[in-house]
Amino acid sequence: MSDTARAESRDHARRLLATTPVLDGHNDLPWALREQVGYDLARGELTEDRSESLHTDLGRLESGGVGAQFWSVYVPTDLAGDTAVTATLEQVDCVRSLLERYPERLERARSASEVERARELGRTASLMGAEGGHSIACSMGALRGLYELGVRYLTLTHNDNVPWADSATDEPAAGGLTRFGAEVVREMNRLGMLVDLSHTSADTMRDALRTSRAPVIFSHSSARAVCDHPRNVPDDVLGALPDNGGVAMATFVPKFVLSEVAEWDARLDRYLTERGLHPLADDGAAWRARREFEDAEPRPSARVSDVADHLDHMREVAGVDHIGLGGDFDGTMFTTSGLGDVSCYPELVAELLDRGWSEQDLAKLTWHNPIRALRAAEEVAERLRRTESPSIATVEQLDGGAAN
Repeated sequence: MSDTARAESRDHARRLLATTPVLDGHNDLPWALREQVGYDLARGELTEDRSESLHTDLGRLESGGVGAQFWSVYVPTDLAGDTAVTATLEQVDCVRSLLERYPERLERARSASEVERARELGRTASLMGAEGGHSIACSMGALRGLYELGVRYLTLTHNDNVPWADSATDEPAAGGLTRFGAEVVREMNRLGMLVDLSHTSADTMRDALRTSRAPVIFSHSSARAVCDHPRNVPDDVLGALPDNGGVAMATFVPKFVLSEVAEWDARLDRYLTERGLHPLADDGAAWRARREFEDAEPRPSARVSDVADHLDHMREVAGVDHIGLGGDFDGTMFTTSGLGDVSCYPELVAELLDRGWSEQDLAKLTWHNPIRALRAAEEVAERLRRTESPSIATVEQLDGGAAN
């Protein structure tokens, strides 16, 4: 395609996003702010160009056509129990601070209607999602507390299992959801909190789909048939989304996008482990080792077209009403070429336009599908709260195990 034709597609994409912007499922800015400036927002103004240290700032959100964002209130799984809950509360507080600091640019949203109102005001609707069931420390009360603070999805696991659900990247222990895990899903339905199945094992995904009375989401996962990584969604699960009403939101993380990157990343992890370094370590020794490895074996590059391949496949299997976008910006060390930060959504929309996606289908992808799933979860909750009381079940009662 000529440069002129692609420029015309980008212009078309920007016009579309001005009307139906992106509701992105996952952005790890709060944790990046904790790591970089200790939550001291005066040291990390988002009104400035932060491209040297972050994938996200207010100017790039606007130029990228991001009308709504689920901010992840993630904490790592090496934090557990009360420590994980406290750290999650600090993440929630970071989002509160962002909203207070930039009231003309960001608007708090706790419902589909509030998302739409924020859009009418010309602000980026700001929702929250907790990434990992360890954030509730096996407590239904903690789950309800997060909901009351505005958290509108919970990712059932992160990279490691929780006592009541298996992760995609840990050794199976529960075989999917335990009885307590199923009770967590039901309580989330009663609250109106979306069940997020990114990071979960395929058996956890299937159990959650069988259990949930409301639409589920994948806040940042792509298609396993296109890139065979356990963080991606198998076709049988994608095919079950129409009956559930859920939405799988494709991610831009290179190792989940392109098999060659996934294989390279696995070799890098082995290289680090053999040297006594954790694959996720962020210290000087780990980065020197990464540079040594990459000098010897250059990292393959995923491209915008590779992400579009996932979306083509997901549309074919799940249907255009059940897909969305979840970039995972500021939650990944590496980015896909052409999708380096939150300003780059027009590049992807332009690629899809060039592949023949209609304006109506693109509007569903970027905005309407996740809004519909959120609204449907709220409607299910309104019905369930008339007949169901808050769950007071414990993991000890249902699973005979100990909370941790």
